Amino acid sequence: MNIGTASSDFLFAAWEGGGDMPPLLSAVRRLVGRGHRVRVMSDDCNRPEIEAAGADFVGYREAPNRPDKSEATEVVRDWEGLTPAEGLGRLRDRVMCGAALAYARDVAAEIRHRRPDLVVSIDLLFGPMIGAEAAGVPYAVLSSHVCIHPLAGIPPFGPGFLPARNEEERQRDAAVAADNRAMFNLGLPAVNAARRAFGLPPLNDAAEQLATARRYWLATSPAFDFPADHLPENFRYVGPELDDPPLVRRWESPWSPEDPRPLVLVAFSTTFQNQVRAIGRVADALGRLPVRGLVTLGAALEGTQVCVPDNVAAVRSAPHGVVMREAAAVVTHCGHGTVMKALAQGLPMLCMPMGRDQHDNAARVVARGAGLLSSPDASVAEIAEAVRCLLDDPGFRSAAERLGERVRRDGAGSTLVGELEAAATTAEPTADWRAFAC
Repeated sequence: MNIGTASSDFLFAAWEGGGDMPPLLSAVRRLVGRGHRVRVMSDDCNRPEIEAAGADFVGYREAPNRPDKSEATEVVRDWEGLTPAEGLGRLRDRVMCGAALAYARDVAAEIRHRRPDLVVSIDLLFGPMIGAEAAGVPYAVLSSHVCIHPLAGIPPFGPGFLPARNEEERQRDAAVAADNRAMFNLGLPAVNAARRAFGLPPLNDAAEQLATARRYWLATSPAFDFPADHLPENFRYVGPELDDPPLVRRWESPWSPEDPRPLVLVAFSTTFQNQVRAIGRVADALGRLPVRGLVTLGAALEGTQVCVPDNVAAVRSAPHGVVMREAAAVVTHCGHGTVMKALAQGLPMLCMPMGRDQHDNAARVVARGAGLLSSPDASVAEIAEAVRCLLDDPGFRSAAERLGERVRRDGAGSTLVGELEAAATTAEPTADWRAFAC
């Protein structure tokens, strides 16, 4: 711990949502290394990685709790929605708002067991915020992706829009932002039921829950995000966390070091999104090109048989930070963590978003000239042509390197741990929720 820094007690509340855990655990490791006491509440399947980060693990008792990361135990199952909005509605009803009371009870019980100086909730969980507010413990919000709440000047979450260029597009953005707010507010009855159970007054808008957060941290690079006109007072960009997860498997290349063919990494999420067929088409496309292809399947697809051509290898996991140093391009669903690490290595991407925040990440990559956009339903021929274009046109690599230099700088200068320490020891007024633009 740094001299002069007082030890604090942190309670993180997370869930097995895929990309949220690695950035959180990166911060946890550094907090533990600085002498702080850290607990992480999450699903039982996250226990090994939480304990490997040096924190105490606390499993949920009432809230959804996955014993493993397989498709069978997936709670949200957003890929079963007919539209992206339906997928987000499943997240709202099954975790974010619908399970608010269960999460609040679990967090409140842990606060009674040992009162922390600060509760840090993943942005997609309203319950831990309610439990902390009711107990009178300050809380903060950690977002490991672009902001899901409307911010003035930034396109609304979901569709992958570029910044508005004219009045028609501004009206489009306002309409989608209003639809998003209305969609989240469909979960307001469940949120208010949880608040009533803890003796808290009801909210008129779900975004009001953010007003009592000491900080709202966005763990991304401001250079990657589109610029906002203004930000709420408690809102902070803190830079991306670029470390590999602690329990990732070692990388042993199946190819000779003298193999001259460029390496293309295929990374389609650590969680299940019904991505097997898309991965198969990408592998077949790489089979048509003079490349080496590496497919990382993730824990969600463990045991799944994926047929790949001779020049493609499929593995459960590999340290992306290591593999990307050898790679020439990445084909990805465009999860935030994968995008940040690819940009940090200056790698162009073929973006094949499948939902969640992925369309918005892809829009930011393509807008900066660092990649191409494709559908996960694209044909083998279309995918092969797109990869060939990324490899043959040096402009994509140059654009990725320019943006990646700023991403690396923001990651190296991450202010998250310093912000956590300050939030645990400093009393500050809360923000006005209305600063989040409609």
